[in-house]
Amino acid sequence: MRQDKYGKYIFYEKDMLNTLMKCDRLSPGPFPIVDLPNINEINELVQYEAFEQHTNNELSVVEFDNIAQHKWFMPKHYKQLDIAKYILDQCDTTEELQRCGEELLMYQERDMFDLLRYMVYSVNTMTKHKIIWGVGRGSSVASFVLYKLKVHRINSMDYKLRIDEFLR
Repeated sequence: MRQDKYGKYIFYEKDMLNTLMKCDRLSPGPFPIVDLPNINEINELVQYEAFEQHTNNELSVVEFDNIAQHKWFMPKHYKQLDIAKYILDQCDTTEELQRCGEELLMYQERDMFDLLRYMVYSVNTMTKHKIIWGVGRGSSVASFVLYKLKVHRINSMDYKLRIDEFLR
C-alpha cells in the first residue's frame, strides 16, 4: 500500500485483503486498487462503487479536486435518484414548491445535485441506524431544500431566511 500525492491510499490486491482481514479503519472509499481482477463484478456485489482501478494520472490538484467532487460514495440507486422530483414531491404548498424550485435552480447552476443526492443517502442512513444529528446551524439553515431533506430542522420560510445567505 502506498499513498499518492493527493493523499489517496493505493492498494494492491494483497494489501486490500490484508487490510480487510485485520479490520483496519479506513476513510470511506472509493479505494483505488492496482491489478484487482473483476473490479466491476465486485462493485456490483457490494452495491457501491467502492473499488476503482488505479490510474497513474499526473493531474494538478485542482483537476483532481474537480474530479473527486463528482465521486460520491453511495449506493447506485441514490446516484440515479431524480433529486428535483424527489424534493418537489416533499412540498405541501404552492409557496413551498416555488421556494424549492428557485433553490433547485441555484443548486443546479452550481452543479450540486450530487451533493443533494448524498444528503438524502446520509439522512436515510442516519435514520436507519438511529444516529442523532444536530438541528442545524450556520448559513445552511437558509436552505429550504435542506430542510425538506431533513438535513436540518429550521424552516427557513417561517423565519424569512433568504437562500442567498447560504448559496453565495
